[in-house]
Amino acid sequence: MDIKKIEFQQHGDSRGMLVVAEYQKEIPFTVKRIYYIYGADSETRRGFHSHKNLQQIYIAIHGSCRVTLTDGKTTETVCLDDAASGLYIGHNVWREIYDFSDDAVLLVLASEPYSEDDYIRTYDQFIQTQTENI
Repeated sequence: MDIKKIEFQQHGDSRGMLVVAEYQKEIPFTVKRIYYIYGADSETRRGFHSHKNLQQIYIAIHGSCRVTLTDGKTTETVCLDDAASGLYIGHNVWREIYDFSDDAVLLVLASEPYSEDDYIRTYDQFIQTQTENI
């Protein structure tokens, strides 16, 4: 499964922390879209899709949430709760995001602009696509 935890550069002193993420260091793609999710609660569930080509990095810049990921064979759940780390998610990975803390802000860096054609919206279609790619 094409996922990995990313540790960002941290610099801090008595004035606070500064976190740096640079292209071709921590970020393996050119960022073409940025968005964030906030105001979700612990009962909110998001995601429920995969992407054909898009790569993303999820960063919980405040609070926490959980992400369950699968390639159809292996499933992994990751807790995002550290603003100095991120989760890289490659294409063809199904994701579900949930268990948001009340103060959660999830920042998403994406490799491409929004395109509905890039989405796989049903799990059955996702599994069928994975089977066809073998």
